[in-house]
Amino acid sequence: MPETGYNTGMERFQGYRIALLPDGATERQFRQSAGARRYVRNRALALQQERYAAGEKKLGYTALCKLAGTWRHDPATPWLQSLHSQVLQQALKDLEDAYAKFFAGKAGFPNFHKKGQDDKFRFPQRVKLDQGNARIYLPKIGWVHYRKTRGVPGTVKSATVSCHGGRWYASVLTQREVKSPVHPATASVGIDVGIARFATLSDGTFIEPLNALRRQVRHLARMQRSLSRKVKFSRNWKKDKAKIGRLHTRIADSRRDFLHKATTTISQNHALVIVEDLQVSNMSRSAKGTVEQPGRKVRQKAGLNRAILDQGWGEFRRQLEYKQGWHGGELLAIPPAYTSQTCPVCGHIDTDNRKTQALFLCVECGYTEHADIVGALNILRAGHARCACGEAALSGPSTKQEPTEATMHERPHA
Repeated sequence: MPETGYNTGMERFQGYRIALLPDGATERQFRQSAGARRYVRNRALALQQERYAAGEKKLGYTALCKLAGTWRHDPATPWLQSLHSQVLQQALKDLEDAYAKFFAGKAGFPNFHKKGQDDKFRFPQRVKLDQGNARIYLPKIGWVHYRKTRGVPGTVKSATVSCHGGRWYASVLTQREVKSPVHPATASVGIDVGIARFATLSDGTFIEPLNALRRQVRHLARMQRSLSRKVKFSRNWKKDKAKIGRLHTRIADSRRDFLHKATTTISQNHALVIVEDLQVSNMSRSAKGTVEQPGRKVRQKAGLNRAILDQGWGEFRRQLEYKQGWHGGELLAIPPAYTSQTCPVCGHIDTDNRKTQALFLCVECGYTEHADIVGALNILRAGHARCACGEAALSGPSTKQEPTEATMHERPHA
């Protein structure tokens, strides 16, 4: 899990992920705990579906915890007694949270978990961290050594143990007192994200994309072809499956590292960061269509979707949001409409202003610049307008404004 956190007055909650170094016996306990969590969650989900089919009300978290207590003493599942009760309770709490997100329209209906997918379990208390000896104490499991790469400040509140790419990690949540942050910078910046350029800033600088998946796509395809030739669930099939999982983990880790470095640099140098309120899930929706109405250019759209998801725009915004809070800055999201079609000098909006991906040429005043820089300037201008009067500057195709001193200063040298 990447670092997360938020400020509550003088208290900061921050997460750190550490790589565990378990021996064979400890790793078996990890897998048993993850399997128990999966079993209890799936059994509770099946029970809720049975009650819904019978017209009965959904059981709450407290009622499910009481049932989980009876499951622990059931002769059919004696292995549940050897595990900590908190692991089972947290599995039910996660299921309750999944239902809450579903009813709020934020996620789909909770699904059953499979072995090897989302293997994790959580301890909400009684976790200890011995940083001097690089070891962590987990209830009913004991002390486990970890690879120490940095210090973990604050008081440990909880820990989530998870498996990624065949390796076990502990995401430790800490709490500590901090001073009220005051951002050292006073600058503001608008950021336009894309594929050719990952992020273009309104000051004219830009960040090249990492394209973590694109760099490994051929290697991944070869491994997947090799997997398809193996007998399913055979020993060689499992070996190839594990290799593919490790490759996906490396891709995700490199993307996460790239995003952390980019967001840290931006948040340290700008008190106000303005981005587009992009709906990535809608932008990366499949174009296959239906049998009656099949989609068009499905293969091209699939490649575009893959490139969009490879950038990690959602994680980029999430990291910027909490890091701005840590530094005492602010993140503002504005509607993305017309940011790439509006001239930052004369305000003329026209689709013909941007005929290519990289070139912006205003058909009204002749202003020309790189299209991504123009988008970043418009995002910055819309953010300033939102801060000043609560209105977005880009309201529609009829929007037009005369050149002002502010927009002329924002205009970069050609």
